[in-house]
Amino acid sequence: MNREIRNVYCVGRNYKLHAEELGNAVPEKPMIFLKPSHAVVPMNGETLQLPLDQGELHYEAELVVRLGRSYERGMKVDECIEAFAFGIDFTLRDVQSVIKQKGHPWTAAKAFKNSAPLTPFLSFAGEAALLNHDFSLRKNEVEVQRGNVKDMIFSLQEIADYIADHYGLGKGDLIFTGTPAGVGPVVKGDVLELRWADEIQGACTIG
Repeated sequence: MNREIRNVYCVGRNYKLHAEELGNAVPEKPMIFLKPSHAVVPMNGETLQLPLDQGELHYEAELVVRLGRSYERGMKVDECIEAFAFGIDFTLRDVQSVIKQKGHPWTAAKAFKNSAPLTPFLSFAGEAALLNHDFSLRKNEVEVQRGNVKDMIFSLQEIADYIADHYGLGKGDLIFTGTPAGVGPVVKGDVLELRWADEIQGACTIG
């Protein structure tokens, strides 16, 4: 978290069951949106101040990767990703529903302060190594989400290729790779824990 963060790319609807649970079509190409770097905060057990006065606020647990070098055409993700972590893409769901109907950007629903808490980064041993374990989210000690990169619609390689071709992808960029099924609301006082291989990586309390 002490390294400079550049762009924060996020992939929407990258797990089939998640797209279906919200009544959305499964995308034919990666659906990319952005969060500001100000949205990223450490998930270190402290209370996060979030906009609970704007309708339902939903958690979306995700695998997050960090680029250690700039992507060049034809490069494999194992060559340019240096670390991975887990994060939550907090979403103002009622706000999102309104702006989707109007055809407006998702910024108001996705890009507010503290909307992207992250666990500490772990060394990236290659895309294949991520298949060995699930990540999960617990709310008040009850598991609510579980995912594995093998279930993603678009692989890390496909995501990196797409972002690089359309927007550019460089050292210090983060990619939130999408959330599995099970998203739901939080209220003040809820405690969230992100786990990898069933070991706690980070936690926060909703404030």
